[in-house]
Amino acid sequence: MTKFLTTTALALTLALTGAAYAQDAEQEDAATDAEAGAAAEAPAADAGSEGETMADFGLDTVVATVNGTEITLGHVVAIRDRLPQNYRSLPPEVLLPGLVDQLIDQTLLSDEAVEAGAEDLARVQIQLDNERRGILSNETIATVLAGAVTEEKIAEAYEALTSEMTRATEYNASHILVETEEEANDVIAELEGGADFAELAQERSTGPSGPNGGNLGWFGPGQMVPEFDAAVQALEVGAVSEPVETQFGWHVVTVNETRLSPLPPLEQVQPDIVSQLNQDALQAHIDALREGAEIERSVEGIPAEALTTLELSAE
Repeated sequence: MTKFLTTTALALTLALTGAAYAQDAEQEDAATDAEAGAAAEAPAADAGSEGETMADFGLDTVVATVNGTEITLGHVVAIRDRLPQNYRSLPPEVLLPGLVDQLIDQTLLSDEAVEAGAEDLARVQIQLDNERRGILSNETIATVLAGAVTEEKIAEAYEALTSEMTRATEYNASHILVETEEEANDVIAELEGGADFAELAQERSTGPSGPNGGNLGWFGPGQMVPEFDAAVQALEVGAVSEPVETQFGWHVVTVNETRLSPLPPLEQVQPDIVSQLNQDALQAHIDALREGAEIERSVEGIPAEALTTLELSAE
């Protein structure tokens, strides 16, 4: 058990500091396999005294005290939410004691850094400023996005999106395919004499659609060979073409129906709509904040190379 907790604490330290992301895939898989095996043998964490339930615990529940500094269940949950997925998938009874130990170690290391004067270092203050800025800005972002998407807004966006779409004309056509122009003219003569197109296709067509009455189903512009495509687009619904020659032979064509290409269903485009609504709402909020703020930019006078030549660790 002690060996497992030590391994877990080390792995969590690497994950929390970002070093775990630098490990190669083989090392990470090996660590995960080792933890999974240990997890199977690790006893469950103490669930608390008899009669206690989840209602007895909250984010402010103290799970450890280090030299007077309290570590709460909220601190543990916050750390857990930052873990890579392979660590978050570990059983809670494994994660909880491991994370508490991790926070104890971090508190000890942090206190030592404070005693050594680390809080006065510019690089530390810079990173603390950025961390605070990021956390607080995320709170505003969450508030803005909470009201950014509604069913009504999704419907309006879908209507606007689909109204701008170019819809091509699609055709439902049938044809009778024969080998020679003379045969095609004979077919046309029979149709003009009152023969049924589908029945004649079943009798005379050499194409695979013949048994189906020559019906080709629905297709759009450009889906058929050019000569056939041009003939279809030139026909009125119900009219019969002159003989049309293609690489497959001679065709007699009729158009059964036309329609505009169908619009994508809401379910298909809704994820993109939601993403755009969120993006638009956030950008509008930021634009409003910028408009009402006093902002002075002086980056123009700074050489771009400063971004890559300056290092925090150089202090």
